Amino acid sequence: MAEVALRAQKLVHTYPRGNVTALKGVDLDIHVGDILSIVGQNGSGKTTLVRHFNGLLRPTAGSIFLMGEETAGKSVAEMSRRCGYVFQNPNHQIFCTTVREELEVAPKNFGFSPEETEEQLARVTELMGLEPLLDKHPMTLDYTTKKIITIASVLVFHPEILVLDEPTGGLDEVGRQMLTKVIRLMHQEGHTVVIISHDMDYVAENSSRVVVMAQGEIWDDAPPEKAFLSTDVLRRAQVEPPQIMQLDLALQGAGAQSAALSVADFVAKYR
Repeated sequence: MAEVALRAQKLVHTYPRGNVTALKGVDLDIHVGDILSIVGQNGSGKTTLVRHFNGLLRPTAGSIFLMGEETAGKSVAEMSRRCGYVFQNPNHQIFCTTVREELEVAPKNFGFSPEETEEQLARVTELMGLEPLLDKHPMTLDYTTKKIITIASVLVFHPEILVLDEPTGGLDEVGRQMLTKVIRLMHQEGHTVVIISHDMDYVAENSSRVVVMAQGEIWDDAPPEKAFLSTDVLRRAQVEPPQIMQLDLALQGAGAQSAALSVADFVAKYR
């Protein structure tokens, strides 16, 4: 069995303001090498859950284990070194005056030597095509580029786990292709990727597991080809399957046992 990268054990989180319990005893194992997407309506507990993975939030009750170690008593810096988090809005993450400085922040904070910092900077900027922008002010760039920069600022310190909060939001097609390239590279290198998303088309094509959340609980955890066929669960969680799957299911009629996850699969099936 694959090593567990992240474990939530009977995790409860109650926000003091409003006394809202956002997580109600969540149990979840995320394995090394998983590309796991967490889906559900706003308020289902998705972001609250993943913000425990690097210490941005702390459990009201229950435990979080990061690469086999319980996180109680560990600092945000210690946890963030192993679990990098990319925020939904890049404007909430960028604060330096050049792209180069933005990419150098984490390596310097984590004690990389100048040589290591430069080596990782070169690797990431080449991978993501950022070399011409290193001396630009990131806030003058378009939204997609800013989002790519925030992902690069996490990849530059090479965390074992990458958490992406709504990564496709606001991305153009070039940005989506870059995101897919990064996710697949991380997977090939044995890293773990956790995605929060409302983009079911992207989730279906780029996930090995889909976790469906609602009302602070996990209602389903399955490969996408099974999760998106669980119509009763999806209906109760107010999640719609990808459009291409809906079309395929409509064409097949009642009793369909499988459906295309992507346009390419659909075209191959009906050609």
